[in-house]
Amino acid sequence: MQDSSTAWSRFRGGLAGLAALGVAAAAAGCGDTSAAVPATRPATPAAQVARWTPIVHVRRPLDLAGPRSDGSLLLAAAGRLFVLGPGGAVHPFASGPAGYRSPGGEEPYIALAPPVATQRSCGFQAGTVYALRLTNGRGVVAISQSSGVRRLARLNAPGLIDGIAFDGTGRFAHRLLVTINAGSKTTVDAIDCRGRVTAITRTAPRVEGGIAVAPASFGRFAGDLIAPGETSGRIFAVTPAGQSLLVADSGLPHGNDIGVESEGFVPSGSPDALVSDRLTPGNPHPGDDVVLSIGAGALRAAGVRQGDLLVATEGGALTDAIRCTRLGCRVRLVAKGPAVAHIEGHITFARP
Repeated sequence: MQDSSTAWSRFRGGLAGLAALGVAAAAAGCGDTSAAVPATRPATPAAQVARWTPIVHVRRPLDLAGPRSDGSLLLAAAGRLFVLGPGGAVHPFASGPAGYRSPGGEEPYIALAPPVATQRSCGFQAGTVYALRLTNGRGVVAISQSSGVRRLARLNAPGLIDGIAFDGTGRFAHRLLVTINAGSKTTVDAIDCRGRVTAITRTAPRVEGGIAVAPASFGRFAGDLIAPGETSGRIFAVTPAGQSLLVADSGLPHGNDIGVESEGFVPSGSPDALVSDRLTPGNPHPGDDVVLSIGAGALRAAGVRQGDLLVATEGGALTDAIRCTRLGCRVRLVAKGPAVAHIEGHITFARP
């Protein structure tokens, strides 16, 4: 996500077209492999491919989280937090003297504690926002409207802290999960509600961006942490035991500032999808400082259903839907964005 590359390379080499590319999903962790699980890639008729379109302009949008109990979303932009309400209304969140301001770093992503985020000894407070702290004391901070900012945990693993998500299934004991990239390997840390940090693995493949925990409906990867590999184009799962598995090859362009960066699982209730498009001058995909959206109807027309994983490329917002069962996964191109789009953070969902 630092220096740009405009190469459109493929896992098997050559650009044969998205519809023609076959992919395979196989377990692949720490050099071990297991029997291949087939992943199909049926073509999506061009008329059914959805489009990401701008809904609101905001300075340097980075990430979205939610929805909150009132249906609004939290938006991280320009080092601050905002509430994104119906109709695109934007209001400051935790902006007072004791409020939140990122101390620096390009991508301090955020996660919102879900309504149920408890552990045996304590609980994450529903509605509290958790943000990566990338400089001046690396770790995670908790932010609430009423009590301001407090440090949750320090992170000591070397590398770039680049992913954050809550475990809503319980397979990771309802902890907060963070990824830290160092070269070709990634550390996955789990943080409990008292700030205690446990390493799940230090040898996951290189991943970054809008990570998420798979729901129970996501086949053999149910409850695993799902993370995109921007430079490889592959989607990986990390199990609670620390094993790394290959979910599928996205079949999308990959490389720095190009490949799969953002993801989110489609919830129930026919929601719209939203993602941040950040202005990044001098980049081949310079972005436009907007929040992009796809309406629920367009998602349905493209064949997207509850439980699907949406993954979008940082460059141009090319978007796959991945659906997994115990027998394998299906990968389909379902949406495209403006060619200039520079996508960051999570794909988030809200009712229209």
